[in-house]
Amino acid sequence: MRDVATLAGVSVMTVSNVVRGAPNVSDATRRRVLETIERIGYVPNSSARNLRAGRSGVVSLAIPTIDNSYFAELARLLMDEAAALGWTVLIEQTKGDGELERRALAGYGPTPTDGLVFYPQALAADEVAAHAAGRPLALLGEQGDRGPGDLVIVDNEGAAREAVAHLLALGRRRVAAVGESPAAGTENSHRRIAGYRAALEEAGVPLDAELAPRVDHYTRAEGAAAVGALLDGPAPPDAVFAFNDMLAVGAVHAALERGLRVPEDLAVVGFDGTDEARYCNPPLTTVAPDKRGIAREAMRLLHERITRGDDLPYRTVRMGHELLVRRSSLATAGG
Repeated sequence: MRDVATLAGVSVMTVSNVVRGAPNVSDATRRRVLETIERIGYVPNSSARNLRAGRSGVVSLAIPTIDNSYFAELARLLMDEAAALGWTVLIEQTKGDGELERRALAGYGPTPTDGLVFYPQALAADEVAAHAAGRPLALLGEQGDRGPGDLVIVDNEGAAREAVAHLLALGRRRVAAVGESPAAGTENSHRRIAGYRAALEEAGVPLDAELAPRVDHYTRAEGAAAVGALLDGPAPPDAVFAFNDMLAVGAVHAALERGLRVPEDLAVVGFDGTDEARYCNPPLTTVAPDKRGIAREAMRLLHERITRGDDLPYRTVRMGHELLVRRSSLATAGG
């Protein structure tokens, strides 16, 4: 850094400001320093900077599973946002297991991390608070009225109500809701089932508890099994609102396997707005949360929590969503 400063005719502090992206450097000076850096091949030592600041430059991302389409896409976006902050992301797969979630919260592992972006599935909000051990924490997903860390959430209830209202407006009257989970930390699913019930009530459609089967995991196989059982029953549904796109893909598979047409015989709507939904056959109508915004806000909140400490109050950021209507729900019932 001293060599760069000498060759560029500036102070070491100015070089440091350029490397860190600080705004208080003129464009001409910044350009001169960057040209010097490129000419001599200087590589900033982020490890040394982090050690001086008492930080590792590594943050953890704890998610239930890495083969879920939504979490895979979200992880990529979070890593992009972290890289812009000079951070490396360590991904931990908890499998929705309570003990693995507790270990992630406590920071157990061979690599020290400065903070955690966490999607709890097994642990309720009070358990998250009990095991967080004061770590800088950004939580994804609903955590009740107030969380033990900064929250980034989507209006799950409102989004579900919109999705089901879309199906009801098409003339569907036996709308199944697939995805309610008994796990303690799955507040998202509880909000989505509430939105489902609200949409039925607003349309004057009676609630049939048989049309809301529970699932243990949000997989294609469980979606196919749950919807297959409904279709084989005495009063099958004419539409399905699935709580994620993988369940919805399973629902489409179950219908096609039985010789049914999607959407003519069974309309299907998913949730997550994944690439998988776009390339499903037929393309899947889905609720698309603002995943890029979720990633951006989660890393912003975590960065502020790490750099400014515990003097900040817990904050909640609610991100938007969009209902992407595609062929899986375009036809009216029976036509």
